[in-house]
Amino acid sequence: MAENTEQNEAKHDNSSSPGMTDQEKEMAASAFEAFTFGKYDESLKHLENLQEMNKEDYKIAMNKAIAEFYKSGQTTTGTLKQTLMTMKNQVHTSVEDIDGLDDVENSLLYYNQAIIHYHMRQFSEAISIGEKLYQFLEPFEKFAQAVCFLLVDLYLLTFQPEKALHLLAVLDKLSVQGNNKNGKGENNSSNKDGLNQKAELMAMIEAAKSKMHQYKVRAYIQMKSSKACKREIKSVMNTAGNSAPSLFLKSNFEYLRGNYRKAVKLLNSSNIAEHPGAIKTGECVRCMFWNNLGCIHFAMGKHNLGIFYFKKALQENDHTCAQLGDGSNGQSKKFAGIPMCALLANKRYELLYNCGIQLLHIGRPLAAFECLMEAVQVYHSNPRLWLRLAECCIAANKGGSEQESKGLPCKKGIVQSIVGQGYHRKIVLASQSTHNTIYSEGQSAAIPVASMEFAAICLRNALLLLPEHQQQESKAENGSKSSSQSGSTESGSENSDACSGKGQEADKFLSAAPSSPLRKQEVENLRCSILACSAYVALALGDNLMALNHAEKLLHQTKVSGSLKFLGHLYAAEALISLDRISDAITHLNPENVTDVSLGVLTSEQDQGSDKGDEPVESSGKQTPLCYPSSVTSARAMMLFNLGSAYCLRSEYEKARKCLHQAASMVNTKEIPPEAILLGVYLELQNGNTQLALQIIKRNQLLPASLQTVSPDTRKKPVQSFQPIQPIQMPSSFTQVQRK
Repeated sequence: MAENTEQNEAKHDNSSSPGMTDQEKEMAASAFEAFTFGKYDESLKHLENLQEMNKEDYKIAMNKAIAEFYKSGQTTTGTLKQTLMTMKNQVHTSVEDIDGLDDVENSLLYYNQAIIHYHMRQFSEAISIGEKLYQFLEPFEKFAQAVCFLLVDLYLLTFQPEKALHLLAVLDKLSVQGNNKNGKGENNSSNKDGLNQKAELMAMIEAAKSKMHQYKVRAYIQMKSSKACKREIKSVMNTAGNSAPSLFLKSNFEYLRGNYRKAVKLLNSSNIAEHPGAIKTGECVRCMFWNNLGCIHFAMGKHNLGIFYFKKALQENDHTCAQLGDGSNGQSKKFAGIPMCALLANKRYELLYNCGIQLLHIGRPLAAFECLMEAVQVYHSNPRLWLRLAECCIAANKGGSEQESKGLPCKKGIVQSIVGQGYHRKIVLASQSTHNTIYSEGQSAAIPVASMEFAAICLRNALLLLPEHQQQESKAENGSKSSSQSGSTESGSENSDACSGKGQEADKFLSAAPSSPLRKQEVENLRCSILACSAYVALALGDNLMALNHAEKLLHQTKVSGSLKFLGHLYAAEALISLDRISDAITHLNPENVTDVSLGVLTSEQDQGSDKGDEPVESSGKQTPLCYPSSVTSARAMMLFNLGSAYCLRSEYEKARKCLHQAASMVNTKEIPPEAILLGVYLELQNGNTQLALQIIKRNQLLPASLQTVSPDTRKKPVQSFQPIQPIQMPSSFTQVQRK
């Protein structure tokens, strides 16, 4: 973008006002020529002389500020921003008040401000300025093309590929018209200078075309449009050859299609050693290389390899920041001493986000929590990130992890110890009431530690960040919703407000930086996941009313997946039993409620990366946890086990026994949970069949119904209903560091 700032000064220096004398024009031309050749001191002298002749013209002061900025090696971004802001106040106009920008000089002041906003990651402000400029400029001007390229870049950074493609179509037409004009003037330019100028112009047009093809590929990747992307990839390879940007884009495309090995091969074939480096280009290619490898291995299900590559990327990023002198990892608000183009080079928080998700999949929730807590300081408006933090807390605090990971019952979960010998030998059964405990005693729940109390806060934040529910949407048809897409705020930047995306398109998305924004259906899927987690956390904390509230909200969602519906009924029943509303709980535990247990969550949970494929060709390596019902039959058996427990609480032991044995006949013996075996033991003790109860414990399995005998009911306290199943952690959000 630095080149564009240079173009601005060129326009200012050559612009001739009616009141300018020949001497002033000559001085302006000299200043511009000196600036073009990099003689900034000489250019500043000419501008100072020019300012003495015409002190009222703010354009001369702006050119001086830009020349001084270049003289400092583009490192005084903060100072330049302040100077331009002061000038804008002098002119007494704001972007919102502009009715027509006939005065090109004023528009250039705004354009320079947009460039600085862009490099400071304040993308929303840059877009609002750029869109105003685009409306009031002649499309055939060179300057208008610069505005278009800036807007295209901004739209891609804020995940608005449709708008970017519209502008690229406009730029395509302009380049074609430019070619036609050159063709007409060819006969007149017979001298060498004319031919040289034409060659330079053609080279510029070719470079612009190559750049446009690359932008189109990035836009199609964001839209997951494989056919259009494949066509543009060919154009990129033809114009740019096997350069690092073209190979990175092609690798990204293969990743989108699910050809992970080919994507790795393309990345490895790129010659990243030849790249100029972050100081000149503002991009750390080594960092992007390792990050992309990490993303590919994540998609392949090789999470340990993925985290290895992400750590490499973080090391490269820290090394780049150290080279730039950015010791505070981008949190410094002065921006002093760092070249403007390099302000976007720091990708620490995107990488920490990726690391956190990868660690959560490996089964290291505490390490994941640390990474995501650092990322949430920047991406605090991302509801999906708050859900991931809550999942870290749940994974770190869930009980019976050994059993759940193996998916098999073990005697350890039933028999705690054996005391005495011979006739006095006694079996001590394990207590099942491990939940409803306070996880963090004596400290505020708001302190960021991986506790269930903090998980509840994270989930509340996630729900609040989601737009209002579908029922309220009709009221806001004419107004712009809170879910309009917003630019991502990053380190050292001010909070970005909603983009000025006009029309209905902008209302369809909810920003979830640093990953791609959520579409309407993805938001609803995410809402279901958050409600399921909220119900689980409330049960764990003993807040049964809140758990019931969340579970019922989940069941009332219009598009809820089979797996979450199953969990919703279980959680609601668990809460109702704790509230002593057993009849209501029994209606929830009806096995007929379960008709589907597929994860069935669409792109909201599976396609969170900026370019994940919808239908991966290769296996993604993601599996359903073993402790979760793999079929409708096993899910119905789980319901029957719980139903038996509910009947037992009402002293309806015969019904409880029927439920228990019906459920046991539906699943493999090894899949019967220890709680169900304990329920069988309790029922036998109620019947006075101590020997049968001991046989069940010894064999660690329920006995056939033919061996059971019925005896009168007693008033012994039954065992509690089963602990809630932990909500499934869906395949997690994923983002990619911006590609070239």
